[in-house]
Amino acid sequence: MDRTSQTALLIVLAVSVGTYFVFAHILGVKQDPQEPPLVSATIPIPYIGHVIGIMRNKFNYYVQLSHQSLLPIFTIMMPGTKMYIVTTPELIQAIQKQPKALAFPPLEAKFASKLCGSSAEAHKILMTNVNGDEGDWGLSMDTYAMMRASLAPGPDLDNMNRVMIQNIAAALDHLTAPGGKHTKIGLAKWLRSSLTAATTNSVYGQQNPFKEQAVEDGFWQFESDFMAILLGVLPSITARKGIAGRAKVVQAFERYFRTEGHKEGSILIQNRYQTGAKNGLSIEDIARFEVGGAIATLVNTVPAAFWTLLFLYSQPGILEDIRKEVSSIMTETIDETGDSIRSLDITSVKTNCPLLTSTFQEVLRQRSVGTSIRQVMQDTMLDDQWLLKKGCITLTPSRVLHKDSAIWGSDVDVFNPRRFMKGEVPKTENGKRPNPTAFRAFGGGTTMCPGRHFATAEILAVVTMFVMRYDMLPTTGEWTLPKTDNTNVAATVMEPDNDVEVEVSTREGFESGRWAFGLRDSEMIFALVAEDI
Repeated sequence: MDRTSQTALLIVLAVSVGTYFVFAHILGVKQDPQEPPLVSATIPIPYIGHVIGIMRNKFNYYVQLSHQSLLPIFTIMMPGTKMYIVTTPELIQAIQKQPKALAFPPLEAKFASKLCGSSAEAHKILMTNVNGDEGDWGLSMDTYAMMRASLAPGPDLDNMNRVMIQNIAAALDHLTAPGGKHTKIGLAKWLRSSLTAATTNSVYGQQNPFKEQAVEDGFWQFESDFMAILLGVLPSITARKGIAGRAKVVQAFERYFRTEGHKEGSILIQNRYQTGAKNGLSIEDIARFEVGGAIATLVNTVPAAFWTLLFLYSQPGILEDIRKEVSSIMTETIDETGDSIRSLDITSVKTNCPLLTSTFQEVLRQRSVGTSIRQVMQDTMLDDQWLLKKGCITLTPSRVLHKDSAIWGSDVDVFNPRRFMKGEVPKTENGKRPNPTAFRAFGGGTTMCPGRHFATAEILAVVTMFVMRYDMLPTTGEWTLPKTDNTNVAATVMEPDNDVEVEVSTREGFESGRWAFGLRDSEMIFALVAEDI
């Protein structure tokens, strides 16, 4: 999932904009009667009540306010600014139709420069025609176009997916010791290590900087300090480890680009380098922004795979149904030595395993916490009814829509793996299926995550390979869902507060033989979101 159009930084923005202005001296912002109604903070402290609410409850705070107000859009007052919280699919569509007046690029550029530690000159280049008001040129606009093209379904994405699939297959081959049947792992730790290698090898190629353990460790140190870096309050103290980790990754990327390692990498990294160079960025700043690119590539895939595996193995009936579904597209042959070869094409998984893909979507509905954010560039009437004032911010928290019983039905809080399957009757009052726009796991509109196709293929690949090869039980004897209170503010998928220790064993009847995972050429768009249908 890539930085430039991904919602991976949106929660960061939603939280940090309010917190940053706590220290501002502007304490009064007038409310026009045509603006969305004001909603009081759950903590009745003037000016900073909402800030405290966001810091305490994070992604659930907007859900609380939505249930409290029952409004399609409402205003929350922050020190020095206002935020408009959007809660209905209809108003989301209205916002998405006005990408220039209600814009994401200016906000992303501001926070990307700060998070990546780019130079003043690089920030100036990035802010030039940042919103495309003067046409489709400049670093910002070129980057958006490049990302969409590089990650669109087709041969280039297939090449990345094949490298990724073979890396995951190799990790699974080594999951149990040679000749052994059982092994104990921390599920989240194993996924992070395996998917970091698979993803970065597919993007960066043979000279992948993340092959150095110090670089990988540095990145995750950086990731843990996102919030402190963005707030910028004594970062040398509050984000010391994160800044040091970022420096390690930046230095590795500088070496990578100077030795032209990107020329052996994917079309994505080749195009990303060329876009930066064409717009006048130095190699140092290309390296700094690439650290930002790695954020969205890595941060959200691991928890999405974690929750999918956890939900599946904790529900044996669903796990068995999915295994039968996958088995129907698996082929088994015998080689010249008499060993069996079990072959599985991941493209077929995406198109012929509706229960698996529905389960994945339901995991994202339950666990996504991304927030689409826009800056109001000029006074704008939304849906001919609501006045949005210049300089304010609109927020569309995915969790508000994903937890709305009016959209999903009376079982909104229940994990229903068949919810997204055709023919499934929703438990809504009118019996109608939810508005497709209400599923916001990958954002929407012009800033929808361009990496959604790669991320989906990666998660479905690791889940499919894992469930077909291994059984898994918690070492405690009982499945429990970890808490998510410490989820990183940059995440768009909840992160577990603690790992789950599991015992993994080869499935009975699958002890011998070999597995062959592949991906056939495909330009078909696998639609998980409304815009892809």
